Amino acid sequence: MASRMKTTIHIPDALLLRSKEVAAAEGITLRELVEDALRRALDARDQRRPFVLPDCSVGGEGVQAGQSWELPRELAYDDPT
Repeated sequence: MASRMKTTIHIPDALLLRSKEVAAAEGITLRELVEDALRRALDARDQRRPFVLPDCSVGGEGVQAGQSWELPRELAYDDPT
């Protein structure tokens, strides 16, 4: 059997009242409702996949050591008009 620890949490009155109403309507204890909700919230977080920035690089060698940044900078920032 899993051990249980007592703790105190602060819940807004309206949320607590609604939680008690839902628990009563479902015939479960408030504790059961809170445990279920917390498990679901934690499971949902576990299911999130981390954001991976897509590789949008293009072919080419880029600026190599010893080359000047002058041409790439001009191409990137010069006014096309």
